[in-house]
Amino acid sequence: MVSTAGETDRRARAAVAAVFLTNGAVFANLLPRYPELKDTLGLSNAELGTAVAAFPLGALLAGLAASALVRRFRSSRVASFGMVAVAVGIALAGLAPNAVLLAGALFLAGACDAVVDVAQNAHALRVQRRYGRSILNSFHATWSAGAVLGGLMGSAAAALALPLPIHLGVSAALFIAVALAAFRFLLPGPEDAEREPVETPTRIRSRAGGKAALVLVVLGVIASAGALIEDSGASWGAVYLTGLGAAAGVAGLGFVALQALEFLGRLIGDRVVDRFGQRATARAGAVVVVLGMGSALAVPSVPLTIVGFGLAGFGVATLIPAAMHAADELPGLPPGAGLTVVSWLLRIGFLCSPPVVGLVADATSLRVGLLIVPLAGLVVLVGAGALPTRPR
Repeated sequence: MVSTAGETDRRARAAVAAVFLTNGAVFANLLPRYPELKDTLGLSNAELGTAVAAFPLGALLAGLAASALVRRFRSSRVASFGMVAVAVGIALAGLAPNAVLLAGALFLAGACDAVVDVAQNAHALRVQRRYGRSILNSFHATWSAGAVLGGLMGSAAAALALPLPIHLGVSAALFIAVALAAFRFLLPGPEDAEREPVETPTRIRSRAGGKAALVLVVLGVIASAGALIEDSGASWGAVYLTGLGAAAGVAGLGFVALQALEFLGRLIGDRVVDRFGQRATARAGAVVVVLGMGSALAVPSVPLTIVGFGLAGFGVATLIPAAMHAADELPGLPPGAGLTVVSWLLRIGFLCSPPVVGLVADATSLRVGLLIVPLAGLVVLVGAGALPTRPR
């Protein structure tokens, strides 16, 4: 394993970071415009939640194809060129004249995003192996930075009443250019080029594979809980803050706060994980989620809610990267299989969150629906034992 980064490695790291940034920014541009879409299309909370759920539904249905596509075309091609399709899908959502076509555009974007997500993480893990130390959280930090950038762009566009087709069309063109420019600097060669060859007897591999399957389920639950927490700010932050009386330019700040503090958590995440291990880090983060968002829901106000979403983002910062890394290193599985399965399972969280919260909100209130966030934090607190005590 290479432990000292060369020029090729540094360029590849920057290129992967650029892809992560585009992946975070493209979808985030749409989120602050959800209240406008809800009003323009005349949707209830449940109808908006169902339409938004088309994104993770597309991801869930397409996600398991990611491993095969990466093996066939390489993670570099799938990540960079897949972002073109994601950006087109989000731009089409801005043109949707009704809930059905909105759901269709989000379904397309979600299906492509699931494949891109596996590919960019697979390539990030290739680069990490060449560095010989944990750098995965830094890539996810760049994703969060992209999401903050996209959320600010969307909030500014909403405040300026910029037409959705113009806003999302410009955003798509900009980030497509970034993703395509990054492609030439990504790593060449086969996907397992950086893995150390290990010969494992068939009987041992079979037993390891059976245990790995059980661990994968737990890691998938952990990742899904993280997805629920992240989606709370994405799908409902602006709607909830609007209900509390926030102006259009302020309503998107719940999502921005979540992503900004998640970015901060991921910036320091590699050092924290190296010092305390993935398990302890995940449990501490879960406590922050429960206390932060629980307090915001107990005493609802615009400022406290923005802070609550921010603390939820900080608490969940290292969770999904930890589950992905742990899954990718499980013995007894083909290269990339664990990563693909956990990436697919976490989409269940993104799929279930919008309609469940929407249905609960229509039956009671959105404040009650968002109790799913501290509940997901409790799930992480219990399930974190599946994570290693130290990075592998």
